[in-house]
Amino acid sequence: MIKFGTGGWRAFIGEEFTKDNVKLVAQALANIIKAENVADRGFVIGYDRRFLSDKAGCWFAEVLAANSIPVSFIDKFVPTPIVMYKAKSMGCAYSACITASHNPADYNGIKVFIEGGRDADEVITEKIEAQIATLTHQEVISGDFELCVERGAITVINPMNEFVDSIIDLIDIDAIKQANLKVLIDPMFGVAKNALQTVLINGRCDVDVINDGKNPDFGGLMPSPSAATLYRLKHLVAAEGYDIGIGTDGDADRLGIIDEQGNFIHPNEVLLLLYYYLLEYKGWKGSVVRNIATTHLLDKVAADYGEKSFEVPVGFKHISSQMEADDSLIGGESSGGLTIRGHIKGKDGVFASSLLVEMLSVTQKTLSELLSEIYGKYGYAYTAEGDCTFKPSQKDSLYHKLYIEKLLPEFEYDIDKVSYADGAKVYFNNGGWVIARFSGTEPLLRIFCEMEDKEQAEYVLQQMKDFLSL
Repeated sequence: MIKFGTGGWRAFIGEEFTKDNVKLVAQALANIIKAENVADRGFVIGYDRRFLSDKAGCWFAEVLAANSIPVSFIDKFVPTPIVMYKAKSMGCAYSACITASHNPADYNGIKVFIEGGRDADEVITEKIEAQIATLTHQEVISGDFELCVERGAITVINPMNEFVDSIIDLIDIDAIKQANLKVLIDPMFGVAKNALQTVLINGRCDVDVINDGKNPDFGGLMPSPSAATLYRLKHLVAAEGYDIGIGTDGDADRLGIIDEQGNFIHPNEVLLLLYYYLLEYKGWKGSVVRNIATTHLLDKVAADYGEKSFEVPVGFKHISSQMEADDSLIGGESSGGLTIRGHIKGKDGVFASSLLVEMLSVTQKTLSELLSEIYGKYGYAYTAEGDCTFKPSQKDSLYHKLYIEKLLPEFEYDIDKVSYADGAKVYFNNGGWVIARFSGTEPLLRIFCEMEDKEQAEYVLQQMKDFLSL
């Protein structure tokens, strides 16, 4: 069964992620494109640096081309945001990137994008799944990649320069040139280096890079920028006097930030920094969109400037939809993905990183100083996180306990309300909250808790774990 989660279809290489199944997904999408009469708008395909991504991109392109859909094939590994940007600029109804984002090295997958280069929503992914269910492998129409290129059915492209130029046009490159910042990049053996380094060198930053090159095992770590996986970046930033350390995940749509003291800046704090900077220092206007597991401090910042804050389910497609509905200024999630109005409608770690460098340049303040400024105005909150593994046999009982019986621990804090819109989220009267929800990309139960301090947050998180016997 090929199932799409919150971040596309992801599966184990050699088990579900196979040549036959990649082509099956491509044929299902080709059938939808032809049925909707949008084949003439073309299709952009890109791929990341994972094992088999380049080959899978070719397999996918061969099917679309054989189904008379003009294909623009990006000829080297690129960040997912570049695929989204190019699809948006070309006006494609559909596009795709071969990637499993931040998943472990033994996964690969496919992200599908729709109108405007944004993440496909459930309506589209369910339509793809339904189409797949009606197909057999024998019904897949495919061709030969090189022959398709020769006859013009596949056009090989490289949109790196235009993507980089679009970011330079959006940021205050002159302010960055004056700041002479020292920046260390950790692409985590992924695809961010070329685009991000080019932007920053254009800003005359002193840029160094670690963990570059091709490594199918991602150095033995998950290509997900966190306090645990960015330990080398943390050490080097503090030891060698960098102004900022920037880590990006496998396909560069998410980021992790290290401040000048070597401290990991939580993605919640990155969102706070950028939203506050855009409102306070640049004078921009607009609401913020956050998912259900992201800090409520954003609500306080929005209210202080007379703006709204919207809470949506996990999955960037929900953030993109709400941002479009309200013309929101910024949208993001606690896993490190965010987007800004005026750019692509999906996550972009390259643009977000560039804007953070602009922020340091314009304010002439360090990351730690800016965070202190924000907490001084709005108070402090700490988010504790726990990813819990479970046996397949446990999932039904966990689901039944949380969502059917709707059982909860005996919390020591008064409860304001409980939501089951996406997982089980408890809102406390003191402004804190805790949520437990099944991951849409990995076999995990994710628990998040935000409270006034670390001790309270970790205590409530552990209560939830103990209650669920995890």
